Amino acid sequence: MPIVIINAMAGRGVDEKRAVARGITDVFVRHYGVREDAVSIIFNDMQEENYAKAGVLRCDRTKDKG
Repeated sequence: MPIVIINAMAGRGVDEKRAVARGITDVFVRHYGVREDAVSIIFNDMQEENYAKAGVLRCDRTKDKG
């Protein structure tokens, strides 16, 4: 039973998530040979203040870029 976890910045719409869920499910069905109902997908929407790279929060990097 594949469980796919997607961590991404918040801001994607429901239609985008539906399309991604459909595409990922299709890939597992085709290449892993599992049934659709065996594929679980978890979307974790992160706020910019909850992600840092090189010691700098994403929200601070966004501010610097203007």
